[in-house]
Amino acid sequence: MERSRNAAVLSLALCVLTARSALSQQLVQAEREDGAQTPLRVYAPGGPGCAPLALISPGAGGSEDGYSFLAKALRDDGWRAIVIGHRESGSASLRSDMREAGGIKKGLQQLVNDPKAYQARLMDIAAALKWAGTSCKAPYVALLGHSMGARTVMVEAGAKNKLGVTSGRDRFDAYVAMSPDGPDAMFPEHAWSVIRKPVLVLTGTRDKSMSTSGYESRTIPYEDMPSGCKWLGVIDGATHLNFAGIGFAGTTERLTLLEIKAFLDGLRGGMCGVPVQAEGINIKSK
Repeated sequence: MERSRNAAVLSLALCVLTARSALSQQLVQAEREDGAQTPLRVYAPGGPGCAPLALISPGAGGSEDGYSFLAKALRDDGWRAIVIGHRESGSASLRSDMREAGGIKKGLQQLVNDPKAYQARLMDIAAALKWAGTSCKAPYVALLGHSMGARTVMVEAGAKNKLGVTSGRDRFDAYVAMSPDGPDAMFPEHAWSVIRKPVLVLTGTRDKSMSTSGYESRTIPYEDMPSGCKWLGVIDGATHLNFAGIGFAGTTERLTLLEIKAFLDGLRGGMCGVPVQAEGINIKSK
């Protein structure tokens, strides 16, 4: 009898948790200016009032179903977090480019240097902002991105590019770029010198770029940006995919969330704050 009662209580608790999870996470479609639909995975915090807004732009081949570790952490920290599904640079587009280019690396390079893909991403961001604004005006808005998403972040923030993509829309209060790229086929030297808003750059010692054998080129955007609430964190042993929550990413996820929360919470509170010094990450600011 006692065992049956315990089982019933456990079942009820699981139902409640499942219902809460469903209410705090939903998939919606936002209409773009060209009429296309952009899928958005929305992680909404509870409580009254209009929460600050954090948009997350995935890497090439990613989707609105990824980066849940980041979106959930931001939601639990009081943000309305939205992971954007970029269809023109999602999994189907990556597979197509891989077939056309003849391999993974060449396919990736073709996709991340496609101006049409970035134009579509900027429209996706506009659609997400418009959709979020229909319910309330967020008191603070941040754009976060990884890999191709980090490239998108930099373009939005104003970085110059060689692709002819309109940059500098700068619709956000702060930016987070995980695994950004230095000068390459897309970005010229000193492309980031015009970025004035607060930016957090994160990379790892095993976060190799496509154009070089090491991670060091990923720190160039930080070095190039003018001072004024700019942070750079390099996580020991972190790989490129770890920032997407793939692989043995526990330490990377923990340190990534630690710095992102410190960065964004300080800013929405009206100050830049100070990077959190922790074992496993070399972090500095200017």
